[in-house]
Amino acid sequence: MLKIAKGRISYIAVLGAVFFMAIQVVATLNLPSLTSDIVNNGVATGDIGYIWKVGFKMVGFSLISILAAICNVFLASTTSQTLGKNLRSDIYRKVINFSNDEYDQIETSSLITRTTNDVVQIQNVGIIMLRMMLMAPIMLIGASFLAYTKDHQLTTVFLIVLPVMALFIGFLLYFAVPMFRAMQTKTDKINRIFREGLTGVRVIRAFRQDQFEQDRFEDANKDYTQNAINVNVLMALAFPVMTMIMSGTNIAIIWFGAKLIGAQSMQVGNLIAFMTYAMQILMSFMMLSMVFIFIPRAQESAKRIQEVLNLHSTLKVKENPATFNPDAPTHSLKFDHVTYRYRNAEMPALTDIDFEAHSGQTVAIIGGTGSGKTSLINLIPRFYDVESGKVELDGINVNDMALDKLHEAVSLVPQKATLFTGTLRDNMKYGKDDATDDEIWHALDIARARDFVEADPAGLDLHVEQGGGNFSGGQRQRLAIARALVKQSAVYIFDDSFSALDFKTDAELRAELRQDAHIQQSITVIVAQRIATVADADLILVLDNGKLVGKGTHDELRKTNKVYQEIINSQIRKEDDK
Repeated sequence: MLKIAKGRISYIAVLGAVFFMAIQVVATLNLPSLTSDIVNNGVATGDIGYIWKVGFKMVGFSLISILAAICNVFLASTTSQTLGKNLRSDIYRKVINFSNDEYDQIETSSLITRTTNDVVQIQNVGIIMLRMMLMAPIMLIGASFLAYTKDHQLTTVFLIVLPVMALFIGFLLYFAVPMFRAMQTKTDKINRIFREGLTGVRVIRAFRQDQFEQDRFEDANKDYTQNAINVNVLMALAFPVMTMIMSGTNIAIIWFGAKLIGAQSMQVGNLIAFMTYAMQILMSFMMLSMVFIFIPRAQESAKRIQEVLNLHSTLKVKENPATFNPDAPTHSLKFDHVTYRYRNAEMPALTDIDFEAHSGQTVAIIGGTGSGKTSLINLIPRFYDVESGKVELDGINVNDMALDKLHEAVSLVPQKATLFTGTLRDNMKYGKDDATDDEIWHALDIARARDFVEADPAGLDLHVEQGGGNFSGGQRQRLAIARALVKQSAVYIFDDSFSALDFKTDAELRAELRQDAHIQQSITVIVAQRIATVADADLILVLDNGKLVGKGTHDELRKTNKVYQEIINSQIRKEDDK
C-alpha cells in the first residue's frame, strides 16, 4: 500500500499530521496527572487556590489537544483525499491509454470497482493510519510509562488483560480478514451483472429473460449481503467484549487499588490517574487492533489498483518516431503479408493479409461473421499489433509512428455508434476542437443528417443524452459518421457503419463521400455485409476464416470468386444479378 502512496501524497502534510498528533497525545496524557494533583494536593488539603491553578493548566492542555486534533484531522483528510484523487486520475489516465489487449485482460466492471470502491478503501485506511495508527502506539507507550510511574504494582493487571485482548482480536482477524477481502470480488460480480443488465436490457426483454437476470442479480446480491452481515456481526462482537474487558480491568484496578490505599501505599488521586491511563492503554490497544483489521482489506484494494497501474501496453512506441505528414497531397495504405492473433488464441485471427490502396480509392471488406473484418481494420489505427508482416501508412510502418500522430491520421466510425452527453456541437467537435459550424453542417450534409438536426429548434445546440439515447439507431449512426467526417484524416474507416441505414440513404451517403473533395484525397475503408454497399468500391477484399480469399472489383469477383458468389447468392436472386 505504501508503494501506491509514493509520489501521490505530500510528505510535508504527513509530517505535519504526525507532529500535531504527537502534540495531541502529549497534551491528553498530561490530563490524568493533573487530575491526580488536584485530588492529592488540592481536594485532600482543601486548597482551593491550588485547584484553580491546576484547573487552568488542564483547560490549557485541553485546548492544545483540541487544536492539535483539528490540525491533525485537517492534514490527514487532505492527505487521504489527495491520495484518492491522484489514484483515480492515474488509473483513468492509464486505462484511457490501454491498447485493446489490456482491455481484454481486466473486465470493465472490475475497472470501475477499482477506480471507485477500491480507491475509497485506500482513502479510508489513509485517514485511519494518520489518526488511529499514529495515536495508538504513542498513547499506548506514553500511558503505560505514566501508569507505571503512578504505581508499578497495579501494572501487573495488564499482564492478564492484554493477552486476553490479543487473543480476542486475533480471533476477529482470523475470521474477518478473509471476509473483507472477499467483499471486493463480490462487488466486482455485482457491478458486472448490473452492467450487463443495463447494456443488454433490450436483449433480456426480447428473450423474456427478465426473471433469469433478476434471479442472477439476486443471488450475487444475497452473496454480497450475507458476507457483509457476517463481517458486521463479527465486528459487532468487538465493542461489547472490549467493554466487558475494560469493565473487568476497572474492577480489578479498583479492588487492588483500594487495598493499596487502605495500606497507605497509594494516594486516591494516583488511583484515579491510573484508571484513566489504563483506559487509554486498552483503547490504544483496541485502536491498533482495529487498524490491523482494516489494513488487509485496503491492502487487497491496493494490489488490485497496482495490478492496473503495472499493466504495460503491448504497443511499444519508439523514442524517435517517424515523421508523418497529414497534409500530404496523396496517401497510401499497405498491408504487407500481415498475420495477427489475439492474446492466448491458438489460431490466428488474420493470416497473410496483403493489399495496397491509394488516395481517392475505396477499399471494401466483406465476409461472413467471424471472418476477421473488424480485426483487420483495428490494425490500421494500431489498436493491436501485428504478429508478423507490417501495416504501412504513406510508406511508414505504423509501429514506427507516434500513436497520437497515427490516430490523428485515421478517422474511425465503429460498429456501435457511441455519442457522449452534451450538445450535438460538442460531439461533432470530438475529433477536431476548432471545427467551425460550416464544417459541421458540411459533414452532416454528407452523412444525410442535416434534415433531422435542422428540424430541431436547438440545431447544433441540441442536447445529446447519455449514449445518444434521444436518437434512433439510424440517426446515431449518421451522427457518428458525420463526427468522423468533421475530422480531416488520411484514412476514413467505416466499420459496418451503414447497417442501420436504408438502401436509399446508404447509396446517397456513399455518393456524397465519392464527390467530397477531401475524401477524394484520402483512403476510404468500408466494412459491410451488404453487396450493394461494396459493389462500387475500387478494391473489394473477401475474407473467410481470417484469410484473404479474394480481392478485386465487384465485376471481377462475382465471376471468379466462389465465396463472393455465395454472398451474392444469399442476398440477390440470380436472375437479378444477370
